[in-house]
Amino acid sequence: MEIVAVVIALALMEFVVFGMLVGRARGRYGVKAPATSGHEVFDRYFRVHYNTMELLVVFVPAIWLFGRYVSPVWGAILGAIYILGRILYLRGYVADPAKREFGFGMSVAPVFVLLIGALLGAAKSLL
Repeated sequence: MEIVAVVIALALMEFVVFGMLVGRARGRYGVKAPATSGHEVFDRYFRVHYNTMELLVVFVPAIWLFGRYVSPVWGAILGAIYILGRILYLRGYVADPAKREFGFGMSVAPVFVLLIGALLGAAKSLL
């Protein structure tokens, strides 16, 4: 399970870095706190950070449960795909919101696999 813990820590670090990018964009584009919009590029960074937080709520318990009931190694692999997908999502969304789909799919699909696998693995252990 240590490998799962490492991937969770990396995903959380990624979220923190995304937050730092929001702060940098806030300064660069003159969006004063507590405003959460005001410049198109700032808005994109903010949305990526917020969307990542929304997905983390499911990702973290899903990868932990998958690692516990199915496979820590496969959980970590799926988690690494999620992390890479989030990076591609950020790059695509900031460049042009229409280019976010690939990164979105690459980060959401592993979460669904982790969640379904966790559910099936936990249910199987009940039998």
